[in-house]
Amino acid sequence: MKPIESALTKLDYLDDGRMHCSIVHDVLHGVTPEMLVFWFKNMRGTIEVEGKSYPRYRVWHPLDHVEHRYVKTPASGDGVGSVFLIHEVLGRDPRHTVNVLSEVVRLDEGGFGHRPRFAGLTGLVAMDYEFERVAGGTLYRNSLTVGLPVPTRLRALNRLLLPLEFDERRGRAWLKHNVEEVGNFEHFLPQLFAREHGRARPNA
Repeated sequence: MKPIESALTKLDYLDDGRMHCSIVHDVLHGVTPEMLVFWFKNMRGTIEVEGKSYPRYRVWHPLDHVEHRYVKTPASGDGVGSVFLIHEVLGRDPRHTVNVLSEVVRLDEGGFGHRPRFAGLTGLVAMDYEFERVAGGTLYRNSLTVGLPVPTRLRALNRLLLPLEFDERRGRAWLKHNVEEVGNFEHFLPQLFAREHGRARPNA
């Protein structure tokens, strides 16, 4: 998997006390925005690796990912309006276990966004991805924002809340995890996309 040094990562705090983690990934060679939209609409099912079938979510990050399943899907199919459960252990460290429901709020060739529910609350966590078509592939940017959007004078609320649900150590574990899983797209997504679309592997 790609090392964290392959990407530009940053963890800082907004004026209202929210934690903001961001990543500008190394270019995903051979991967197009169209493929990424396909992936986030088709995470069910399996992928065959060396003659054995594995859940697609596990192949995306074989070490950290545990389970992904939908609990709500609109009539239009998996995509905006869907709610899924994600269970993963960041860095294989049980202290950084994530097991939450999340709602998809955006999915198009410009990006993907979903809103995990921590401590049963919505609006506490925002995950946003941006896709930009570039020569040879896609430039992929991620951001994770944790905390309540409150007036600056109330930022102490986030100082109290973050250590309970998503502290800085977990934020740094997420940065590494995300660099690894996004980098893995190069190894399986172009082939999966070509196979399921019934055409030769497309050029990015």
